Amino acid sequence: MSLPQPDLGVLRKAQRGDERAFTLIVRAYELPVFNYVLRLVGDRSLAEDLTQEVFLRVYQGLPSFSLRCRFTTWLFQVTKNRVLDELRALERRPRAIVNLEDIPPLEVIDAPFERIEAIDAVWRGVEALNVDLKMALLLRDVVGLSYTEIADSLEITLATVKWRIYKAREEVQLALGREGITYGADTGSGALEKPAALAALAEA
Repeated sequence: MSLPQPDLGVLRKAQRGDERAFTLIVRAYELPVFNYVLRLVGDRSLAEDLTQEVFLRVYQGLPSFSLRCRFTTWLFQVTKNRVLDELRALERRPRAIVNLEDIPPLEVIDAPFERIEAIDAVWRGVEALNVDLKMALLLRDVVGLSYTEIADSLEITLATVKWRIYKAREEVQLALGREGITYGADTGSGALEKPAALAALAEA
């Protein structure tokens, strides 16, 4: 399910500095941004800080934001830039290893054990992806952006988006296969279907 665009009237008010209008925007998009950042950095406290910084940048940039553009595309472009800055900084300093078990699961509480295991296996596969593949896959299969929106958000070509998502799904499915779990299939059309466990996560 794709993210809706904010109400145009609310967006215009926020551009003029209306704090109440901006609060409505934050409430609408804070959770998807946070979940996306969390899966990229693997640290809840850091993800919370980065999410706050993303919305600070959005607030500062709103007056010059063009209403001809899609807000969600711009929002995740800002998010990508902030996360990449942080990941580069993390590479330059020591950092404690965070276990996947420390990251809150997104599955529903009453999910059957087999489904929970499959979801965990998917996240292990996603965690092993490089950041470029991970960003594209999460924006498509979890956030729900279109291929065109992802291309604009990541500032890459549409062909590159399609290749990264194909490659990411392929690597996740190979990881699942190594654990004896099969989800999705090669359609023969040059595109891999979304693993069912990832689809379940997007709906959770």
